[in-house]
Amino acid sequence: MVCSALNSIRSHRATDPIATGLYRSWTNIWMGSMLVILALILMFVFTGSTLSVVVEALFLIMGAYNVFAGLRNRSYYARLQQHADGGTGKTSGQSA
Repeated sequence: MVCSALNSIRSHRATDPIATGLYRSWTNIWMGSMLVILALILMFVFTGSTLSVVVEALFLIMGAYNVFAGLRNRSYYARLQQHADGGTGKTSGQSA
Protein backbone atom coordinates (compact mmCIF):
# COMPACT_ATOMS: atom_id res chain seq x y z
CA MET A 1 0.00 0.00 0.00
CA VAL A 2 2.87 2.36 0.80
CA CYS A 3 4.56 1.73 -2.57
CA SER A 4 1.28 2.35 -4.37
CA ALA A 5 0.73 5.62 -2.51
CA LEU A 6 4.30 6.82 -3.12
CA ASN A 7 4.11 6.11 -6.85
CA SER A 8 0.72 7.83 -7.03
CA ILE A 9 2.17 10.96 -5.39
CA ARG A 10 5.18 10.82 -7.74
CA SER A 11 2.91 10.53 -10.77
CA HIS A 12 0.96 13.63 -9.77
CA ARG A 13 4.14 15.64 -9.15
CA ALA A 14 6.00 14.58 -12.30
CA THR A 15 6.03 17.05 -15.18
CA ASP A 16 7.30 14.66 -17.86
CA PRO A 17 4.40 12.67 -19.38
CA ILE A 18 6.58 9.58 -19.78
CA ALA A 19 7.61 9.64 -16.12
CA THR A 20 3.98 10.19 -15.14
CA GLY A 21 2.97 7.13 -17.15
CA LEU A 22 5.72 5.01 -15.61
CA TYR A 23 4.75 6.02 -12.08
CA ARG A 24 1.06 5.35 -12.76
CA SER A 25 1.88 1.94 -14.19
CA TRP A 26 3.84 1.08 -11.03
CA THR A 27 0.87 2.32 -8.99
CA ASN A 28 -1.35 -0.14 -10.88
CA ILE A 29 1.10 -2.99 -10.34
CA TRP A 30 1.37 -2.35 -6.59
CA MET A 31 -2.38 -1.84 -6.18
CA GLY A 32 -3.12 -5.04 -8.08
CA SER A 33 -0.61 -6.98 -6.03
CA MET A 34 -2.18 -5.65 -2.85
CA LEU A 35 -5.66 -6.73 -3.98
CA VAL A 36 -4.48 -10.22 -4.97
CA ILE A 37 -2.70 -10.69 -1.62
CA LEU A 38 -5.76 -9.41 0.24
CA ALA A 39 -7.97 -11.87 -1.64
CA LEU A 40 -5.62 -14.75 -0.82
CA ILE A 41 -5.57 -13.78 2.86
CA LEU A 42 -9.36 -13.63 2.91
CA MET A 43 -9.55 -17.07 1.30
CA PHE A 44 -7.40 -18.74 3.92
CA VAL A 45 -8.45 -16.87 7.06
CA PHE A 46 -12.23 -16.70 6.86
CA THR A 47 -14.81 -19.41 6.29
CA GLY A 48 -16.40 -19.52 2.87
CA SER A 49 -19.79 -17.83 3.07
CA THR A 50 -21.36 -16.79 -0.23
CA LEU A 51 -20.69 -13.09 0.32
CA SER A 52 -17.08 -13.78 1.30
CA VAL A 53 -16.46 -15.87 -1.82
CA VAL A 54 -17.95 -13.14 -4.04
CA VAL A 55 -15.79 -10.43 -2.44
CA GLU A 56 -12.68 -12.61 -2.68
CA ALA A 57 -13.34 -13.35 -6.35
CA LEU A 58 -13.96 -9.67 -7.06
CA PHE A 59 -10.70 -8.64 -5.36
CA LEU A 60 -8.81 -11.38 -7.19
CA ILE A 61 -10.17 -10.35 -10.61
CA MET A 62 -9.61 -6.63 -10.02
CA GLY A 63 -6.10 -7.28 -8.71
CA ALA A 64 -5.13 -9.49 -11.62
CA TYR A 65 -6.46 -6.92 -14.09
CA ASN A 66 -4.52 -4.10 -12.37
CA VAL A 67 -1.29 -6.11 -12.42
CA PHE A 68 -1.78 -7.00 -16.10
CA ALA A 69 -2.64 -3.40 -17.09
CA GLY A 70 0.27 -2.03 -15.05
CA LEU A 71 2.77 -4.39 -16.67
CA ARG A 72 1.45 -3.60 -20.14
CA ASN A 73 1.61 0.16 -19.50
CA ARG A 74 5.06 -0.06 -17.92
CA SER A 75 6.49 -1.80 -20.98
CA TYR A 76 4.88 0.82 -23.25
CA TYR A 77 6.24 3.80 -21.30
CA ALA A 78 9.64 2.15 -20.84
CA ARG A 79 9.91 1.83 -24.64
CA LEU A 80 8.86 5.48 -25.03
CA GLN A 81 11.49 6.55 -22.51
CA GLN A 82 14.13 4.48 -24.27
CA HIS A 83 13.31 6.15 -27.60
CA ALA A 84 13.28 9.58 -25.95
CA ASP A 85 16.74 8.92 -24.50
CA GLY A 86 18.04 8.12 -27.98
CA GLY A 87 17.89 4.34 -27.65
CA THR A 88 20.84 4.23 -25.24
CA GLY A 89 18.82 2.63 -22.46
CA LYS A 90 19.70 5.44 -20.03
CA THR A 91 16.98 6.84 -17.84
CA SER A 92 16.55 10.59 -17.48
CA GLY A 93 18.28 10.51 -14.07
CA GLN A 94 21.51 8.95 -15.34
CA SER A 95 24.47 10.96 -16.57
CA ALA A 96 26.94 10.13 -19.31
